[in-house]
Amino acid sequence: MAQQAQSDDQPDLISVIIPANNEEPYIDDCLKALAAQDAAAGPVEVLVIANACTDRTVALAREHTAAFSARNWTLTVLDLDEPGKINALNVGDRAATGCFIVYHDADIRCDPALLGQLRKALSIEAPRYATGSLRVAPASSWVTRQYGRFWAKLPFVAGGAVGAGLYGVNRAGRARWAEFPDIISDDTYARRQFNPEERIEVPAKYHWPMIEGFQNLVRVRKRQDEGVQELSEQFGPRLRDEGKRRLSWQELSRLAISDPIGFAVYSCVSLVVRLKRSNREWVRGR
Repeated sequence: MAQQAQSDDQPDLISVIIPANNEEPYIDDCLKALAAQDAAAGPVEVLVIANACTDRTVALAREHTAAFSARNWTLTVLDLDEPGKINALNVGDRAATGCFIVYHDADIRCDPALLGQLRKALSIEAPRYATGSLRVAPASSWVTRQYGRFWAKLPFVAGGAVGAGLYGVNRAGRARWAEFPDIISDDTYARRQFNPEERIEVPAKYHWPMIEGFQNLVRVRKRQDEGVQELSEQFGPRLRDEGKRRLSWQELSRLAISDPIGFAVYSCVSLVVRLKRSNREWVRGR
């Protein structure tokens, strides 16, 4: 990718790009987890791309500079006036100098082995996409706990290299698209630049918070569905296969029997999503 020149001093650098909009409750834990990655991570630069923040995200992020310097890593915090995750991703891409690029939501918390395992998975000349094993973080609301528990058992999520909120690519992989287009679902767009056999899910976990409450779940799920539809309408055959295996009635029955409450909550959310009118405004994923 033209805007990402390989570092002469650290040719194995991992660039971690974190778009952040008012992430005060999350940014500390996010950066602490990155600074605690094990030695297999190798050289790392972290770029926090704060966009139109009105809280303490920028100040809190900059307080972690010393912890990264202690590992001979760099932490750069860019404070943008312009809002929008897509713009933040593109600004991060232009600033990144690594030969491995990891896109990392600010509310994600990584286990210590994750960056090292992503490095290993992406250390190949052929295009590759890699992510960790997604775990839904403990929820506060009863309905989100039931929904999240059932959702995590679906085949696409369990071992499907879903990459929700965190995914990495090598240089050959990142060359498959230019800037991120103005779309809802950057995660799905990036994943579908790769064939299913080019996507790798490493064992190390990352912890992803799900939005709290029934109405919020409906709102976000509706937005996610609209994002998938938007990609199909705008890019269609230019994207690789989704790789989602259709859930059979037998599998669905087994899941429903094993977790009837989770199934009921998940089904209710899905039904209301189908009945809800489209909303083209951006909403947070949690």
